Amino acid sequence: MIGGQWDISWHRSIGRDTFWTPAHMAIYLCGVLAGIACGYLILATTVGNFSQLRSSSVTLWGFRGPLGAFIAAWGGVAMLTSAPFDNWWHSAYGLDVKIVSPPHVLLISGTLAVEVGTLVLILGMMNRARDRFRERLNWLFLYVGGMIIIVLMTLIMEFSNRASMHNALFYRVVCMFVPMVLTGVARASEKRWAATTVAAVYALVWGGMGLILPLFPAEPKLGPVYTNVTQFVPPDFPLLLIVPAFALDILWRRTRGWSNWKQAAVSGLLFLGVFMAVQWPFADFLQSPLARNWFFHTNIYDYAARPQWANVRNVFIRPEAPSLFWTELFIAAAAAIVTTRVGMAWGDWMRRVRR
Repeated sequence: MIGGQWDISWHRSIGRDTFWTPAHMAIYLCGVLAGIACGYLILATTVGNFSQLRSSSVTLWGFRGPLGAFIAAWGGVAMLTSAPFDNWWHSAYGLDVKIVSPPHVLLISGTLAVEVGTLVLILGMMNRARDRFRERLNWLFLYVGGMIIIVLMTLIMEFSNRASMHNALFYRVVCMFVPMVLTGVARASEKRWAATTVAAVYALVWGGMGLILPLFPAEPKLGPVYTNVTQFVPPDFPLLLIVPAFALDILWRRTRGWSNWKQAAVSGLLFLGVFMAVQWPFADFLQSPLARNWFFHTNIYDYAARPQWANVRNVFIRPEAPSLFWTELFIAAAAAIVTTRVGMAWGDWMRRVRR
């Protein structure tokens, strides 16, 4: 996640000058480590000195190992496969800075698989463990859940900038991803403030990168340059996901006896309602002069940011027509309900993982 945020900032501050940047190496080191560690775990469980793990492993293509190791190993392979694909893509189609391009989606999919595989690896041991060791694994489990939120928020960065926060599309995109992770991880963890912890990990890591990156100098190496850049451009200030996550934690403690669909419906609507209630006015603040400082850093723009862009002018993108706005908001509510229900099913499955 550090490499990913660093790489996006590199593109926004310097441009894609070479494949061999430190940010790229940090990203692909994740794939290398996942492939080596999980490959070793699988081989050692199959033929080596980890044979005692065979009873808590699964079989795939004649190999044995923990389920999470197979998932994470595939993710590592996908991440490394995306590297030459990304290099070819830029050579063929130009030095774009789009996040949602085929090689980037493959990379993000691989990263997500590494994180989900790690989550399942922890789960297998956590669900077999007892007492203090289980508690420690539970904290690691919530930490990885926060990393999953970060990778998903990275995927939707182009739809979640502050100029879009008064548009219903912004809320629809967030509701398509976040409730599922918060619900699934919290349901599997069963800790009292699990969703709040996951959202706090996202806020601290994302916000920390926003404070650290601008401390280092940078200047564009590609043109055209529309905005003077002298430092690494940070990601936008993290979304206030911790507030609806806190509300969900309170709700779930009081609705344990409800049916899954009833709980999902109320949880999804609560998530959307609370998130809009805090993010909408906070977006007004982010567009104001009060946010143009080192902490909220809304006064630092990409080198390619043109003067007429909404973010540069600190204005909102023109909102949808009322009929379209309410249609999008209805879709956002439906997405929040469905993804919450999917998260419940995912969490129930994770509670049964032993291998």
